[in-house]
Amino acid sequence: MTDAAQFSPLPQWPSYGLTDDLLPTLERWVLDGKRAALATLVSITGSSPRRLGSEMAICEDGEVQGYVSGGCVEAAVRAEALECLKDGQPRMLDYGAGSPVLDIQLTCGGRIGIFVRPISDLDAHVAARRSARDRRQPITLITDLNTGAMRFCEGERTTANEAGRFFRPYLPPLRLVLAGGDPVTLAILNLSSLMGLETILLRPYGPPEPPPGLLPKRYLRGSLDAALTMLTLDRWTAVYSLTHDAHYDLMLAAHALKSEAFCVSILGSRRKIPGRLEALEAAGVLPEAFSRLHLPAGLDIGAQTPMEIALSILAQMIAKQPQ
Repeated sequence: MTDAAQFSPLPQWPSYGLTDDLLPTLERWVLDGKRAALATLVSITGSSPRRLGSEMAICEDGEVQGYVSGGCVEAAVRAEALECLKDGQPRMLDYGAGSPVLDIQLTCGGRIGIFVRPISDLDAHVAARRSARDRRQPITLITDLNTGAMRFCEGERTTANEAGRFFRPYLPPLRLVLAGGDPVTLAILNLSSLMGLETILLRPYGPPEPPPGLLPKRYLRGSLDAALTMLTLDRWTAVYSLTHDAHYDLMLAAHALKSEAFCVSILGSRRKIPGRLEALEAAGVLPEAFSRLHLPAGLDIGAQTPMEIALSILAQMIAKQPQ
């Protein structure tokens, strides 16, 4: 680490704040042989623009990704993180109303605690998170707020500060299973890519090549029966059918409602809802599963164009995601 890294300013446009998923960045730093520190928002008093558990990763060369406030403290956190990479010691940072750090205040008027520590074995840290993600299993990072020691445990623990330890769960990324081939489908693919969603497209007997920007491994074009056997629909998966084919739409929705998928929907008019409910009940969907069915697809925002409809659908998906 150089003095230039220590004192160089953060970018004037905080693009680093667009990164919520830090794993790809940490994997890149591992490949580059870099060291890194992790800053985590571990306490909030009053208001905060970021939720508890929000994280920021800081590389020894000064690069940062993620953010822990509304831009008020990121530069100070980076400076502290680079110091902790020098001396190997964790730091509990205290900013905001009532904090002893008078020259850094939060515009929201709250007070936040940020714990910064070096990641002693970045390779092992990344490997544990990648393994859990590939298996689509939750994993929780337990940090000792006195020593900075970190370890993972399998499963999901609530984000919390308990008896000098902070529990930070990492859940599988939201997955969107989308069926269709119309302009709305393409608009959803465009927006979901920008949002970093893991999107799988089904188009029974569709073109050999996927639409631009979609990885071939995420495009299933054979029969719908065959595609359904290849899908893992867990509780972090949403399923939207936009095929405009009643048989395909109902077949996919019935299959999804018999899984753990958290949100299931079909594109179409409101007048079709009673018939679809009746058909899904006849297909063996249990009454309790209908709480995860949201018809019609999308929030009512007066959407007209494909991109507007896509926005309404993704907003509905986000609103229904597991908390």
